[in-house]
Amino acid sequence: MIDKITTLLANIKNPHTGLTLREENRWLNFELKDEKYYIKYKRDGIGPLDKRKIEEDILSALREHIEPEKILVLTVSERSEEVFKSLKAGETKTETPAAAPAKGTQEAQLKVGHGTVGNKRKIEGVKNIICVASGKGGVGKSTVSANLAVTLNMLGKKVGLIDADIYGPSLPMIMGKRGEKPFSNSEKKIVPLEAHGVKFMSFGFFIEENEPVIWRGPMLGGVLSQFLFDVAWGELDYLIIDLPPGTGDMQLSMVQNAHLTGAIVVSTPQDVALLDATKGLEMFRKVQVPIIGMVENMSTFICSKCGTAHDIFGHGGVEVATKKLGVPFLGSIPLELELRTASDTGRPYMAQNQYESRAVWKSFIHLAKSMIEENNETTDNKAKGLFKRIFS
Repeated sequence: MIDKITTLLANIKNPHTGLTLREENRWLNFELKDEKYYIKYKRDGIGPLDKRKIEEDILSALREHIEPEKILVLTVSERSEEVFKSLKAGETKTETPAAAPAKGTQEAQLKVGHGTVGNKRKIEGVKNIICVASGKGGVGKSTVSANLAVTLNMLGKKVGLIDADIYGPSLPMIMGKRGEKPFSNSEKKIVPLEAHGVKFMSFGFFIEENEPVIWRGPMLGGVLSQFLFDVAWGELDYLIIDLPPGTGDMQLSMVQNAHLTGAIVVSTPQDVALLDATKGLEMFRKVQVPIIGMVENMSTFICSKCGTAHDIFGHGGVEVATKKLGVPFLGSIPLELELRTASDTGRPYMAQNQYESRAVWKSFIHLAKSMIEENNETTDNKAKGLFKRIFS
């Protein structure tokens, strides 16, 4: 049966050229593993629309032989820029990196395909993986993630940060590394960039800022998997993952691929934001990821001229919600003009010591310490639960 299916698949045509995958030397392999059928081909030079047509043809060819839900299509691209632009055959694009690579390294490339699921792994050298999530966009989750990472580093922790928002990566701007490119080391691992004491990786390093990403869900998992396991993170106390809004493919791919320590949910105080944040929280509960706690962002606006606090989005709604939901409240972060300008200029608020006396600064210190405390308590309870099951 496998030989018959292999022949069918190798004769699928590239709609752009009219040639088969075999004729273009794109066909890689077809295999059965863990009751799933894995199909792999080279994607270089194939744009998003042609890729979709190829994969629709693959599913059509196999429909009579295999149940569609058991089919996983993976693509490999040796040149990552071709994943983002539909290039004609033979076209190339070169870019000058921000800094010359060290000897024995080369500019890092993403080999993007559909991510595999169900193989949870730990990241060597990383003690805790914490995801920062929200049910909706616009609540300042990336700003919270970046400043939390910087704060943890200030408290003596070794910290890494992943920008997992593929459609709108913002951490290169917030961390002050716009336009820079990561390199790979001699072991073919991507070397993360470092800023303000934090190692970090973003999809924004692999695309132009004005380039849209037109992908379907399964490909997102491939990028996240590479950021988790193919980056030279080294020894870390905390790896913070800044997730995109919602409860979609990226969240599920992360849960299915990595052993997560816990999740932090960020919301603004008003009811419409809390409604979506609660959905995000319940998603983590359903997939058995511990909830470390919730954070109220933009809790009040502090006027830079008079120092008066204004409750633009309301105040205290998240703390009330945590009592109903039975999860810890990690603290509230006020909104301050300098917090916004710090992100826009690439110097995170918590990396600027002149703000030490301000409420926002103190709030992030409180948040980081609360997260460490709640995480330790969660870990202790897990251990107690394990011993209870062993000795009961």
